[in-house]
Amino acid sequence: MTLDTGSRPGIRPGVRLELDPVRQRRVLLFPEGVLVLNDTAAAVVELCDTRRTVAEIVATLGERYSGVTAGSVVRALADLETRGLVGTGPDVREVHPLSAGAPATAAPPRSPAPLGLLAELTYRCPLQCLYCANPLNLGDYRDELDTAGWQDVFAQARALGVLQLHLSGGEPGLRKDLVELVATGHDLGFYLNLVTSGVSLNAVRIGQLAEAGLDHFQLSLQDAEAAPANAIAGRRAHERKLAVAAAVREAGLPLTINVVLHKGNVGRIPGIAALAVDLGADRLELAHTQFYGWALRNRGALLPSREQVERAAADVADARARFGAGLEIVHVAADYYSPRPKPCNYGWGSRQLVVNPVGGVLPCLAAETLPDLQVPSVRTEALASIWYDSPAFRRFRGTDWMPDPCRGCVLKEVDFGGCRCQAYQVTGDAAATDPVCDLSKYHQVVLDQVENPGPDSAVPRRMR
Repeated sequence: MTLDTGSRPGIRPGVRLELDPVRQRRVLLFPEGVLVLNDTAAAVVELCDTRRTVAEIVATLGERYSGVTAGSVVRALADLETRGLVGTGPDVREVHPLSAGAPATAAPPRSPAPLGLLAELTYRCPLQCLYCANPLNLGDYRDELDTAGWQDVFAQARALGVLQLHLSGGEPGLRKDLVELVATGHDLGFYLNLVTSGVSLNAVRIGQLAEAGLDHFQLSLQDAEAAPANAIAGRRAHERKLAVAAAVREAGLPLTINVVLHKGNVGRIPGIAALAVDLGADRLELAHTQFYGWALRNRGALLPSREQVERAAADVADARARFGAGLEIVHVAADYYSPRPKPCNYGWGSRQLVVNPVGGVLPCLAAETLPDLQVPSVRTEALASIWYDSPAFRRFRGTDWMPDPCRGCVLKEVDFGGCRCQAYQVTGDAAATDPVCDLSKYHQVVLDQVENPGPDSAVPRRMR
């Protein structure tokens, strides 16, 4: 912890304190994250106004509540600082007054209430990235929801309890109504993340997005250098992306750089991190390829070796030490080399939902690949009914569906059995223990696929 009793803490750029009208709890919203606060933590955050010292915050809380100690306040601040939510320095700011957000519900929400919505506004994209997670049958998604359709989805999601709205694709910048949709999301009280390649945006439109209420800009890069970056993207886009990053900073938006790691670029993490710093990024997300959609089709061309994965972990540690708190680095591990599965969306139908371009509602990006899922649609059903009652969302919710060894595992409410889509892709059984887990009876299949991932020849993503 860098804070001491003389520090004057504030909240970091891109962080907002809000009153969640559905849960009737105060929450901290930040890029790709939500922290639901207890009363003590909320009281501490509300006093982080860049003027009060930590000692004064302790004294103020001691006047309001009995039993407050300096140690408990310092521990709370240390936890928030570690999470990158509060700190000191010229970039921090005072907490804004709580906004009302959407109207409060008459009764507590049913459990679980979702926290995040990924709105895949379009699957159109000018890039041809080999690792794209979009479906292979892209031509089936041309009848996109119109502006009013998406606005209705947003309103239903907000009433359901969603706090974070992620606008993605494809390339969401190809939607002519993107600024209007951002304004709608802002008016509803969402924390708004734009996930984009940037190639369809310019400085004027980025400024318009900021004015409309965009909270956070996530820009994808393919590599640290132009030649390999353009090769994986299928077009000369790297320099354009660098100009977009500059425009994002000029507009005053928090910036995350996202780079999908694969065997062609995983050895260049030091250069990627240095570029993120040069671009003024607040965060760098280094995510090993997740093998769905086009990425699964091109697994042989993308899957790194075990040695590359181990070197990547060391390079990430070095970059964190080199750049410190000035650059938050998120490292998403490579599934096929982990002895335990990732907690996919923190449980099926637990925190997140996806709406695809034509209105299909899914528990995760790749769920449509599962057999007999019966994907529900916002064109015909209410979002609340889909979330709580549809067979698609109830299918793997909770832990009752789990077979052994998951059923008796002490980690079953930590990793939730892993990824259902990955289980199906590898084993043919969506209810199987995620085969990346070394307790799975199918784990050897994953080891075999690591040794023989498929052909090196790759098929670029194309919209047909």
